[in-house]
Amino acid sequence: MPTPPILAAAIQLQGRPGAFDANLEQARRLALSAIEQGARLLALPEFFPSPILFDEPFASPALDALDNPALALMRELAGRHGVSIGGSMVVSVGEQAYNRYYFIEPDGRCHHHDKDLPTMWENCFYDPGQDDGAFDTQLGGVGAAMCWELIRNQTVRRLRGRVGLAMTGNHWWTIPANWPLLTPLLRPVDRINRRLAEQAPVEFARRLGVPVLHAAHCGGFSSRFLVVPGQRWSVPHRSAFVGATQIVSAEGEVLARRHTEEGPGLVLATVTPGAVAPRQATDPQRFWMPPDLTVFHRAYWHHQNRCGKAFRRRQRRTATPA
Repeated sequence: MPTPPILAAAIQLQGRPGAFDANLEQARRLALSAIEQGARLLALPEFFPSPILFDEPFASPALDALDNPALALMRELAGRHGVSIGGSMVVSVGEQAYNRYYFIEPDGRCHHHDKDLPTMWENCFYDPGQDDGAFDTQLGGVGAAMCWELIRNQTVRRLRGRVGLAMTGNHWWTIPANWPLLTPLLRPVDRINRRLAEQAPVEFARRLGVPVLHAAHCGGFSSRFLVVPGQRWSVPHRSAFVGATQIVSAEGEVLARRHTEEGPGLVLATVTPGAVAPRQATDPQRFWMPPDLTVFHRAYWHHQNRCGKAFRRRQRRTATPA
């Protein structure tokens, strides 16, 4: 039986790193606003309990995978109001940590997907996941993907033909704004970066052939940029989140969008879960989906991945008793 249309909401947050109580209260307030307006399917951003930024002294953002206030909030909203809700957080599982996307159904069933590859400085905080991110739910097949998972062809390959709805979110930042020699030269890259972030959910929908709910962060932030893999050297990095919150149809039409400069809030649109013929083919030979991913993006990706992985290895050695 086809799944009937459902009013969906995607929520945009402006959180503060480590301010879990305040961030969760903001998420609760906006989720309740969406529910009051009739939404029965809600998407929260990647890392919705707290943005994760590299800085020292280093503090882990990981929560317990089974018992934490962010997961409790999602369960409460789902059970009390009869909604399905998704969002991600960094969780600890034994000695590992993952960027885990939870999808909670009204009856309490909980599904999860661990992001396959940490992006850049995210490598300081968590490990790669292994699952396929496809859930069997009351709404049919639901897939989960986060941030740069949306621009890798391997994500489409693992979900295509298995889901009729995609729950996604991002934590996508722009180029540094405080590097006097480089920032002016990188303005063309900044324009491309913003376009990539805003178009990622659209291109994802066109390649999967399913509606996409996409929730994002907004606002500026200050962090540190690791310079040399294996060393603690870093420089100040001032930036801002760029990915627009939006709901996209299975054909790739933007049904509702909230740009980051509009601040925290939500968008609403009616979607019909179910797959249609994809409007765009996926090239199985290509790792990255966008053809215009710049040399800067690729270099930044590889450099910060190496720096982050080295930092996480060092933190683990420091934490391990002799």
